[in-house]
Amino acid sequence: MSGTFVGMPSFPKAAHEAVRNETLRGNLRHATHTIRDKRAVAVAELADWARLREAGKQIKDRTLRHLDRYLVQVEEAVTAAGGTVHWAADADEANRIVTDLVKATGEREVVKVKSMATQEIGFNEALEAEGIRAYETDLAELIVQLGEDRPSHILVPAIHRNRGEIREIFAREMGAWGRPAPEGLTDSPAELAEAARLHLREKFLRAKVGVSGANFMVAETGTLVVVESEGNGRMCLTLPETLISVVGIEKIVPTWRDLEVFLQTLPRSSTAERMNPYTSMWTGTRDGDGPKAFHLVLLDNGRTDALADEVGRQALRCIRCSACLNVCPVYERAGGHAYGSVYPGPIGAILTPQLRGTGSEIDASLPYASSLCGACYEVCPVAIDIPEVLVHLREKVADQGGAGHRLEKAAVKAAGWVLDHPAALAAGERLASTTRKLHPKRLPGPGARQWSESRDLPEMPAEPFRDWWKKNRS
Repeated sequence: MSGTFVGMPSFPKAAHEAVRNETLRGNLRHATHTIRDKRAVAVAELADWARLREAGKQIKDRTLRHLDRYLVQVEEAVTAAGGTVHWAADADEANRIVTDLVKATGEREVVKVKSMATQEIGFNEALEAEGIRAYETDLAELIVQLGEDRPSHILVPAIHRNRGEIREIFAREMGAWGRPAPEGLTDSPAELAEAARLHLREKFLRAKVGVSGANFMVAETGTLVVVESEGNGRMCLTLPETLISVVGIEKIVPTWRDLEVFLQTLPRSSTAERMNPYTSMWTGTRDGDGPKAFHLVLLDNGRTDALADEVGRQALRCIRCSACLNVCPVYERAGGHAYGSVYPGPIGAILTPQLRGTGSEIDASLPYASSLCGACYEVCPVAIDIPEVLVHLREKVADQGGAGHRLEKAAVKAAGWVLDHPAALAAGERLASTTRKLHPKRLPGPGARQWSESRDLPEMPAEPFRDWWKKNRS
């Protein structure tokens, strides 16, 4: 996985700073509560929601079990329809493939429909290094790009920004990227959307190369599917002469009948709509209609490693609806940037460490970025048991060792010995009670001190319970 976000502090450190930002917390609280309340209403309309959820789980699991066969089927179908398939083992290979394809057209700019896979591999930065500029066309992604920011939510990448901040970004930055914002722009949603529409229209009409991701790939026909709410995706998918789609290998569904399930569950879980306003589908190329050349880049980038983990592989079921983010008490307070990855929230806490490994400080900390309340599992439309995977990954991190884990193991071992020797336990209890006035208010050591900053240590009783029992109950 790309190291774009690596170098950030571990989650506890980043979250500690984020929770102090009252504006950020207010923006997150308002947005997540609004989205999840609307989602609950949309889901309640379907009497068979539980069956659809189970069907989605079963379809994804079956696909992952036979992923090798379905990938070959996708390649054959796309090739037969006039497209070209490329295989990318990691971020560097994917970026090299796409960069070479763009260079071959002679163009120096591309338009993009929102794609988490390209964010994952640091695609924009890779193109920029080669003198090629990528323009984001999703409204929220445009806000992030103009603000030299990072996405903080799967569905609403600029969720951490309010209308006033967006107006300032448009007024200050649009001119450097193309058509400037209108004079006297206010923070009215209608005016902001119109400013973005006018700014992007010029890019759509000029661009010769489009880059996309895909929500789904239908194996039986090689059809790619993008669902979105603004129509920018359709402009990127139909107007350019060359279309390049970078898609994770787990996005396959075997048949159109399988796709039907997800076209019911995804919009309700993400935007709380019965169906997405724009559902675009394309299969290869066709004379006189759409792009003349189509390239599909199938991206692994750690997914095969995740697939090999019998517990962790369920993260690959994810259809990127973001429902888990909107109910997570940790995400609501810390925001998406604290996760140090393009995949924030509960799903990011289990997906990122599997794609990138747990060698860095931030990746090793992500499985602990949860209260294990289980709300994420309850709303997941493909029934990913995120708490189960979190605990599984915590075990892996603990097995790696490290100063904190070595100290914890030593403490547990010492406690086990004391509990096995009643006389030593009784002596320790008496010593603790006798010296209770000397006990510190905060625990020593960096990790322990951080834990006790927001918790009161229990006051030691004047005498051990065993001594009290002998006096009063024997």
